[in-house]
Amino acid sequence: MAASRPLVTVYSSEGEKTSEQVPLPHVFVTPIRPDIVHFVHYNLAKNKRTPYAVSKKAGHQTSAESWGTGRAVSRIPRVPGGGTHRAGQGAFGNMCRGGRMFAPTKIWRRWHRKVNLNQKRYAVCSALAASALPALILARGHIIDEVPEVPLIVSDDAEGLEKTSQAVKLLKKIGAYADVEKAKASRKIRAGKGKMRNRRYVNRKGPLIVYGSEGSKIALAFRNLTGVDTLNVTRLNLLKLAPGSHLGRFIIWTKSAFEKLDALYGTRDKPSEMKKNYVPPRSMMANSDLARLINSDEIQSIVKPIKRDVKRRVLKKNPLKNIGMMMKLNPYARTARRVRLLDLERKKAAKAAGKVYKSMEEKEFSKLASTGATKKEIQKAGKRYYRQMVSDSDYLEHESFSKWLGMSQ
Repeated sequence: MAASRPLVTVYSSEGEKTSEQVPLPHVFVTPIRPDIVHFVHYNLAKNKRTPYAVSKKAGHQTSAESWGTGRAVSRIPRVPGGGTHRAGQGAFGNMCRGGRMFAPTKIWRRWHRKVNLNQKRYAVCSALAASALPALILARGHIIDEVPEVPLIVSDDAEGLEKTSQAVKLLKKIGAYADVEKAKASRKIRAGKGKMRNRRYVNRKGPLIVYGSEGSKIALAFRNLTGVDTLNVTRLNLLKLAPGSHLGRFIIWTKSAFEKLDALYGTRDKPSEMKKNYVPPRSMMANSDLARLINSDEIQSIVKPIKRDVKRRVLKKNPLKNIGMMMKLNPYARTARRVRLLDLERKKAAKAAGKVYKSMEEKEFSKLASTGATKKEIQKAGKRYYRQMVSDSDYLEHESFSKWLGMSQ
């Protein structure tokens, strides 16, 4: 997005658009790498910590000894003496009241971190590139609805400001004061013990003012505005360019600072003048829209189609619920289903007529039960019943069965 607009307009200290235009520095087309920015920010932020430690004697200022085994108490060292609540209490252990902490802090702990120079430079370049994209600035929470252009450049007259009233007037003219008011309104008391340690209040970040002249008085004008930071362009700091490692800080540049960026970080063709042989990182691909490239006619015309034999697994069906599967396992299942359907229809018809209906099976076996037939006679009767059932023309003529047969096939 930034690369599509090669020229940036300069605005006067009165907020009016001037005829001056500045070429967009090459650092603004650097690939945006949130992973590098987060890594560098996480490590650099540790370098302002002050080493601290608990007292070396803390938790050990008593002559406690264990009572040993056999007294139905734990073997933790216990305070000697008597007559007070302290006598007999556990001591020394980190689980004991008044004992030492586990792994007591030491001042020789590795408090600070070194970060590779090239990583720091890459992170700063990424943060600068992100500051030229309105979408990332808005996503970070800045209010830039009335800002005429991003990146926003004001003339070098702004570097002569000394009074806070003049700074407020400038911010109002260029439409950036709403972001300052947002930061001012966000001031609240910090949660936790930090409120007792000279860091009672926290607030959101406002715009960052980057100036070009060394010793400029512009820092005096903006230092009393909540959330507003000032930086010299030669000392760009990632902790201010991407606070909390979140890309998209709203930056207001002076013209001289903006023009120095190419000399500071170099261009694609010319290395930096201030950093030895440094060239800003650039994307490996001129067009990073990979989906569009792959689907283009030029690539698709020479790509060979991939032949894949799709083998779909056969879904296992339950024969008890699926009549088709049951018929594969048991061919007689269709006939049995047909008999049950016809018997059900006949029972309903007989019940409606006030009669009692008995199926062929019930008739046959009721006869045999009354005569006291043997096992062989019952088997013969069963075979006779099934032959009659299969050959019975009523089964195929029955309307409900014919309908069911058509659905099953």
